[in-house]
Amino acid sequence: MSKKIRNNPLSLQLDRRKFLKGSALGLAASALPLQNADASFIDAFFQKHFRELNKKEIQEVLDRLEQEYSEQYSKHVSVKATKAMPGVQFGYGLDLSRCIGCRRCVYACVGENNQSRDPQIHWIQVLSFKKGEKWTDLEDSDKYYNPDKVPEPDHWYMPVQCQQCRNPACTRACPTQATWKEPDGIVVVDYNWCIGCRYCMAACPYGARHFNWGQPHIPNDELNPETHYLGNRPRYKGVVEKCTFCIQRTRDGRYPACVEICPVGARKFGNLLDPSSEIRYCIENKRVFRLKEELNTLPKFYYFYAT
Repeated sequence: MSKKIRNNPLSLQLDRRKFLKGSALGLAASALPLQNADASFIDAFFQKHFRELNKKEIQEVLDRLEQEYSEQYSKHVSVKATKAMPGVQFGYGLDLSRCIGCRRCVYACVGENNQSRDPQIHWIQVLSFKKGEKWTDLEDSDKYYNPDKVPEPDHWYMPVQCQQCRNPACTRACPTQATWKEPDGIVVVDYNWCIGCRYCMAACPYGARHFNWGQPHIPNDELNPETHYLGNRPRYKGVVEKCTFCIQRTRDGRYPACVEICPVGARKFGNLLDPSSEIRYCIENKRVFRLKEELNTLPKFYYFYAT
């Protein structure tokens, strides 16, 4: 194994994915030059599934990743694995009558969740529609609008991101169980186990998953160093990523970045199991709907009109 591969943890992930994709397991294993590999490579390559790790093993993984990311970005990067809080099911609401299409949510999400700048990846897409049209076709919407000012006259906007389904089709499609639903309802991705087959992308009816075709790029000074293993830690080329309701924030009792940044208060977030939460009030008192309800994915993302 070359010095470049030994010292670049991101390259190691690519080799592991190629290995997992291989149909001839024995042949692939015999081709691995493990006699020249360092300890970090061996630990990463043979890491067990995240849900099978005990507390000590999880800490070892976090320590290894913190060291790798800190060296790569020349700053201290923390990686936590905060677990779901008991008695919590996160839900999201979006007031379409307030949204002005400013896309501040998009860029707050980019900064908070360490999305690649080049090639560009956005977990949130804001769709623009003309008022008065008989049908609302999501596929025929304008996601690249660029007027001098927003909101444009006679237009309305619909932000779309991961719907955090109760019955997610994406998790069933994954052949390596690299994506699953957590106890608090957040659908997560383990980037160390994703092999980049993109079956989950094909299964998702909301276009909410995004594939890293190229090596993600984040300037060192723009990296958010407060990360979560199942959320906003730096990703690798060849993996799928998506919104996680800012798991690194919400499991610490904070709002998602997109909720905090919205200048018109169009975004609502809270615990669906709490009768006094704002999201429950919206569901019980507003005209709510969910995207593609006929597919029985049961999203926990609710759209509504306040007036």
